[in-house]
Formats: sequence, structure tokens, C-alpha cells
Amino acid sequence: MSRRALEGYEKVLGPDHPYTLTSVNNLALLLQTLGRHGESETMSRRALEGCEKVLGPDHPNTLTSINNLASLLQALGRHGESETMFRRALEGREKVLGPDHPNTLTSVNNLASLLQDLGRHGESETMSRRALEGYEKVLGPDHPKALSIVHNLAAVLEDQGKHDESEKMWGRALEAHEKALGQEHDEVYKILKRLAGLYEKQRKYSQAEEAYDRVCTGFSKTLGKQHPTTLECISKLMELQVTKSAAVRTSAIDTEVVINDVNNRRSLRDRLRELTWLRGRRGLGGGKSGKRL
Repeated sequence: MSRRALEGYEKVLGPDHPYTLTSVNNLALLLQTLGRHGESETMSRRALEGCEKVLGPDHPNTLTSINNLASLLQALGRHGESETMFRRALEGREKVLGPDHPNTLTSVNNLASLLQDLGRHGESETMSRRALEGYEKVLGPDHPKALSIVHNLAAVLEDQGKHDESEKMWGRALEAHEKALGQEHDEVYKILKRLAGLYEKQRKYSQAEEAYDRVCTGFSKTLGKQHPTTLECISKLMELQVTKSAAVRTSAIDTEVVINDVNNRRSLRDRLRELTWLRGRRGLGGGKSGKRL
């Protein structure tokens, strides 16, 4: 259907008409979804070249084509080219649409995602926070796009070892998804699974166990008991229980060692006091018996 639409536009309007170029862009997106990346790139570049020629380099349609090509290049692992395109789209949207326009914020978020893939977590965090603040301001804190950024920011913070901040973000994402989707939705369980993993990293074993238990029960209902995701969660829960048990035993041993150490120190102090007292008594007695008359 997409190809038929494109052929129709080309025949009636010509290859460079904006409607034709929009059809080219739509076909490129469809091909990307189907995993036919080579064909998708060809169509994406055709759409971009046409938009630049007909509409100009800063037209919103041109910037959309740039953004779409950047996303495709990211999927192909061509991160250097992708970053160049994402930054070009962002700069153009800031100039044409303003820094707080939803499309501009989408570009900010896309760049944050790429930077996270590249392991540039500090830059990614900066971009994610900017996108979140913008979406909260323009769309509201509970808008799906804002919540998507909360999810991404939680992951970026966790990757940097900022576990307390990450926990707050995962908690916020969980609460919002429970409110919007209910407590028994797969998306809720996915977030809870990430939160459980974070609890485990923080050695909050009881909280992690409770979260994993809920996830296992939930996925068993929604996906089935034999689904790979369910089985993975069960395996995680079992591993956690072993870790928790070992941690409890270690803690008990450490406590016993400390108690014994304290008792030994007390015994030593008592013996030293007793020895000091005896020496004092002997010195006193020796003085009397040795006194000359």
C-alpha cells in the first residue's frame, strides 16, 4: 500500500512534491520497522535530499527527515553519523521551533538515548534532565512522553552508580504507570523488575525479594508460567534468596565475632585491673615487712 501511494503521488504530483516526499519518508519508516535497513536508508536519504531541495534545510519536514535518518543510523550502529544528524536536527528545531517545542524536546531525548548507548552517561544525564524539565513544563509531569524520560533518566543514573537518585526515578515511573495502567500491567512489571535489580545492587535484599516475588507472580499471570521472561524472574528470585541467606549467615558470624572480641577485651581489661591491684597490694605489704625498727 505504501509503495502504491508513493507511485500515485509520483505520477500525479511529481517526485519532488512535498506530499510525495512525505510518502517516501513514511515508506522509509515502514522498511525500518520491517528490518530492511538498506532500503530504508535509501528512501530516508531520498526524502531528505528532496526536502532540502524543495523546502530548504530548516523546514520542519526537512528536520523530521534528518531526525528519522539519525534514528536509522543509530539502529545500524553507525553512531558517529547518527550523532551528527541528531545534533543537526536539534539545532534546526531549536532555531525554528524554539527550545521548548515538543519536537525539539524529542530531539533532545533522542540525543540523550544515543549518548547513553555510547557510554557517555554524564552528557546523557544532562540531556535527559533537559528533556524531562521541558516535557513537564509543556505537557505536564504525567504525560507519557515525560514518563518515558523518567524511565530513561532512571537507567542513566543507575549506570553511573547514582543508586539513590535512580531509585527515586524508578519509584516515580512505577507509581505513574500503576496509576495509568493498573497494578497488573506488563509495563508495570517491567519497571518493577528494574527496581528489584537496583534494590539487589544496593543490598536491600528484603525489598528486592518482595519486588521480584511480585514480578514473578505478575508475569506468570500475564505471560504464562513457562514464558522466558517469567522463568528469568524466577531464576533471579532464587539467586537472590541464596544471596540473602548467605548475607544473613555472614552477618550473624560477624556479629558473633564482634561480641567475642568485645568479651575478650573486657576479660583482658579485668585481668589487667586485677594484676594491677595485686601488684599494689604486694608493694604495700612488702613495705611493711621490710621496715626497720
